[in-house]
Amino acid sequence: MSSTRLPAKQDALISAAWRRRLSATACVLVLLAGASSPPVAAETMADMGTTRAYDIPSQPLANALRAFGRQSGLQVSLAAEAARGMRSTDVVGTLTMDAALAQMLAGTGLAHRIENGVVVVGSPPPASAGTPAASENSTVLGEINVTGQRRSARLNVVTIGADDLAARNPSDIAGVFRDQADISVGSSIPTSQKVFVNGLEETTLAVTIDGSRQNNRVFHHNATNLIDPSLLSRVTVDAGIAPADAGPAALAGSIAYETRHVSDLLSEDGFGGLVSQSYATNSRAFTTGLGGWAMQDGVEFLGFLNLGKGDNYTAGSGQEVRGTETNLLSGLGKFAYEAESGERFEISHERVRDDAERPFRANASAVTTGRSWEPRYRNYTLDRDNTVFTYTDTMPEGWWDPTIRLAYSHSAVETPIYFNDGSGNPASYSGQGESGSLNGQVQNRFALDSGDVVVGVDFYSDRIALDTARNAEDAEEKARNLGFYTQARLEPTDRMRLSFGGRGDAQWFQATTGQTWRHAGVSGNASVEYDLTNMLTAKLGASHVWAGIPLAEAFIMNPGWTYGASGPQTTSANNMLAGLRFEHEGFSAEASVFRSRIHDARVAKFAVGEANRNYDVETRGFELGAGYDWIDGFLKVGYAHVDVEIDGKPADSDTGNYLATPVGDIIILSAGHRFEAWGLTIGGDVEIAPEYRSGAATYASYEVVNLYGEWKPEALPHMTFRAEVQNLLNETYASRATYGQEFGNVTPLYEPGRSLLLSVKATF
Repeated sequence: MSSTRLPAKQDALISAAWRRRLSATACVLVLLAGASSPPVAAETMADMGTTRAYDIPSQPLANALRAFGRQSGLQVSLAAEAARGMRSTDVVGTLTMDAALAQMLAGTGLAHRIENGVVVVGSPPPASAGTPAASENSTVLGEINVTGQRRSARLNVVTIGADDLAARNPSDIAGVFRDQADISVGSSIPTSQKVFVNGLEETTLAVTIDGSRQNNRVFHHNATNLIDPSLLSRVTVDAGIAPADAGPAALAGSIAYETRHVSDLLSEDGFGGLVSQSYATNSRAFTTGLGGWAMQDGVEFLGFLNLGKGDNYTAGSGQEVRGTETNLLSGLGKFAYEAESGERFEISHERVRDDAERPFRANASAVTTGRSWEPRYRNYTLDRDNTVFTYTDTMPEGWWDPTIRLAYSHSAVETPIYFNDGSGNPASYSGQGESGSLNGQVQNRFALDSGDVVVGVDFYSDRIALDTARNAEDAEEKARNLGFYTQARLEPTDRMRLSFGGRGDAQWFQATTGQTWRHAGVSGNASVEYDLTNMLTAKLGASHVWAGIPLAEAFIMNPGWTYGASGPQTTSANNMLAGLRFEHEGFSAEASVFRSRIHDARVAKFAVGEANRNYDVETRGFELGAGYDWIDGFLKVGYAHVDVEIDGKPADSDTGNYLATPVGDIIILSAGHRFEAWGLTIGGDVEIAPEYRSGAATYASYEVVNLYGEWKPEALPHMTFRAEVQNLLNETYASRATYGQEFGNVTPLYEPGRSLLLSVKATF
């Protein structure tokens, strides 16, 4: 690949032209949105029998009902006294409004009805006889029995739903997790950001996007999964203990990303669209988003396109951080058909591309090595795409509730490879590393009176390869896996919730030399929650996971590797978790301890004899959290302490590539409140990382404050205006999980200094 770049003046002119074009497009579409949006008073209430996708995790009842109102389009009327001390059950899936509401209120004893587009909760239901008939536009809910939807034990689960994402308005993956103390994201630019859960890197977890396996060990200086958060509708993280149906190789848990659906946007046949524009003052970055969706007679279509362009940002010190410019293009397309019988067929394609000048090592500003032939900067092009076909039944009957999925995920990094031309001067040739995974599953969910049982089979065929202009350096490794699994989620008593399951996997691993080895192993997990009192719940869980042989990274592959007669060792892990949760009248508190041990984790090196290099990794610590929820807001604090060791020594970010990172202590405070009468929401979060000493290394402390305000004016219901102040205190710092902070020859990627982010969105 050529590293030739346009002259700065010409590049600036092109950027300016793009900005003018995008801004003009945004203005026109905003005006069209305003002209085409009918007044709220003229809107009609959706058919109560229409199904819609709901994503409302268990939480204080007042907040759950508010989320139900947003997702259903109905107004909710609730006496605060009626909800005090109440907690909802999970509502996830495609349901009618009646069924979703009944499922949410199951076990609360509260009466409810829907009348004239208003949900009334807490008042007695109308008597069946001797009372006037319901009005023409009302629906009175009688007894609704919901089976197979009870809660199950899911320990240390982080669920970030559509409402959470809307409130955080993240511009990168770090923003998605910014109020989670146990989840860290390293690096300050999307192209090199990696997610760490309890200190363990995301390649030690089973990561999926729309159910499709991600296997993206391409280049350790780049992101493992580059994602545009504006395309997401939900993120679920199982920290430490993942269920068997999360997929193979869930050594330290799982991360499941779900992209947006038409059912998130429409509750009945029709169409809509949006246009959004944002501007970040620090990097002078413009981001334009366009979207459209439609649903008619069971046929659904959705499309989103986002383009971000901007300059390098400055750190809190005021110094420009070169190699941090924005040049990101992403898109999502979905097409689906749902028959009246409930059979649903959906195909989706999602893609993201980052193409810009980056530091020579994209996850560090500079590394002093004494190699005169290494430039300070080079161009990186990172592409990731994900295609998924899914068949489900939205109206299952009896024990028939199938899911069939076939998917292909692909990630590639292209960048010049530099070497010494013999006289100490730089020379280069093009190189591309890529990974691909063809994967799928067939499973069925069996509904029981006390919960459900999932039984299924899944497979993957993974490939990681390096392709260079020097063909003699090209290499690839492959792995195929076939797994059988079952997972039960039961509520045998009103006080107890169980989740347990297992899987067996057989893997075929092919080396760069063409040698092949076959291995097989079993995994198991068990979790229990028990309500000690009406306010206090104990939880306990453990798992053993077998993961086979992980593939090596593309850019360190060596066709001359020697694997020996037995080949690389298989990787496995053991996890445990215990904790307590307290909930009463909107107040909650939680404490837990955890430990994960990964045995023989493979991280091969380029040297001929390093194909089988592996490490033992251990992470342990505890988490504390507390919060208070009220009808229009929340306040919460979280604290996590995480210690990480690799081969019995304190971890460092270099040895920890694809494994783990030092974390220490992280404190997160977040709050938000909505002034309903004004259509105004305000909030913010604070991250505090005290100084942390691990072995001979010391990691500096920092405190970061972010504030936001969002306004949805009553006179312009289709418009949303938002302003954020990021890094209010103008702190000069690198996120705790960012590479290289413990090494004297590394200048880490500092986070942006104070920045004002302004955005406007119009929907129609």
